[in-house]
Amino acid sequence: MLKTILLASLLTIAPAIASATTLDQSLAKLDPEERSRQACAAKGLDVMRKDVRLRRADRINASTTIPAVLKGTALTATTAAVRSAKKWYTISYTCQLSPDLMKATTFTFTLGTEIPKTEWEKLGLFG
Repeated sequence: MLKTILLASLLTIAPAIASATTLDQSLAKLDPEERSRQACAAKGLDVMRKDVRLRRADRINASTTIPAVLKGTALTATTAAVRSAKKWYTISYTCQLSPDLMKATTFTFTLGTEIPKTEWEKLGLFG
């Protein structure tokens, strides 16, 4: 869990601090499922920030109640969440990855509803 949080933080600040090589090295050290979640999170944030409703998206949680499923090179998350402007929203997404699971090639999502703050702790979300 700590490794996931640390890598998620690295992905959030990666453009400012970490070189692509450092990010790739960090991803390569993770097991395939975690690597796929992190690669999809990076791609997902880029894609979602283009949506006017999510311009300030800065975090993704791939599995709030049901774990994301990696099948081949596709990661599907049906109970994910995204944080934007200090609010969490439900999302579902599908992410296609490169064969080595190091890069997300496509990311499509459906935005759901805002998650009440009273539910954050239960879902593993934070401010």
